[in-house]
Amino acid sequence: MNTNADITVSLAGKTALVTGASSGIGAFMASELGEAGARLVLVGRRKDRLDDVLDGHDGISIALDLTQADAITGVKAACHDAGLHPDIIVNAAGVNHRKSADDISPELWQDTIHLNLSVPFLVAQAFVSHMKTAGWGRIINIASLQSTRAFENGIAYGAAKGGIVQLTRAMAEAWSQHGIMANAIAPGFFPTELTAPVFENADLANHHARNTAMGRNGKLSDLRGPLLFFASDASGYVTGQTLPVDGGYTAK
Repeated sequence: MNTNADITVSLAGKTALVTGASSGIGAFMASELGEAGARLVLVGRRKDRLDDVLDGHDGISIALDLTQADAITGVKAACHDAGLHPDIIVNAAGVNHRKSADDISPELWQDTIHLNLSVPFLVAQAFVSHMKTAGWGRIINIASLQSTRAFENGIAYGAAKGGIVQLTRAMAEAWSQHGIMANAIAPGFFPTELTAPVFENADLANHHARNTAMGRNGKLSDLRGPLLFFASDASGYVTGQTLPVDGGYTAK
């Protein structure tokens, strides 16, 4: 029986830019894209973590805070200096402050919406010109269970992740005529820094596992197949779609 480990995709000659690449889903996806042969542009706040992910792969790491006004300009400049032109973009950077609707401040609201929703658009917009010229590009956004479900203390995060689904459709409408496919992956519960409060509570983690059709939470390796599909020629006639990778959580 085939498993994710059996999937072979070559991304040789491609360059993949991954935000939020210093940990969690971003780090995993960056490593998988590198293993598939892509040159890597890794963006995150922790230089040491980025360099650990980059180790053994061709590419560069860019340590900066994407919430800063000049961050996108900094990423473009670093790519230009290295002679790298991203063909694949994975928008994995994110934040979830887990505040109630009554308690979330305007500053935390703006921070959440900006990093989770505005930055994916601005990063893609910054590099789409090269993709248009090449006639080929892949944009992979990271959605969430909260794109379609309301969770406690998740009003800002849920609003942003709901927006990601529509942003993905709008990117497809704007750019797919140029050979640029825009899709999103909506993970269920995976063990990452962002979901640490869930997995530190065994009862809560087990609750979410029971809410899947498969009876378990995700393993990062479960994301490999969907990632390589969306990053490669295999998805050449698939665009504007959001794929839940959640063990059937949203099927129940």
